[in-house]
Amino acid sequence: MTMTKADLVGIICEKMGFVFKRSTEIVDLLFETMKETLDKGEMIKISNFGKFVVRQKRERKGRNPQTGEELMISERKVVTFKPSHNLRKTLNQETHS
Repeated sequence: MTMTKADLVGIICEKMGFVFKRSTEIVDLLFETMKETLDKGEMIKISNFGKFVVRQKRERKGRNPQTGEELMISERKVVTFKPSHNLRKTLNQETHS
């Protein structure tokens, strides 16, 4: 099962007692703030969850898998996520239970 933005809004409505519109505004503000922070190249660290980091990838050689033609893949920024120790521990406990 996949959790969607709408699911997050619904959970906030249910758990916090906010109306749907207010819950949507909260989720939108959270994601917008995260995007702005990452766009500045800053890390987002959420205690007991993990951290989001922007990495710069260099230009590199690649190839088209269909044609085998070599090409250059341009440099770009990517977001990586590293889970916290607590999150990894929780995930592994649920797997083995």
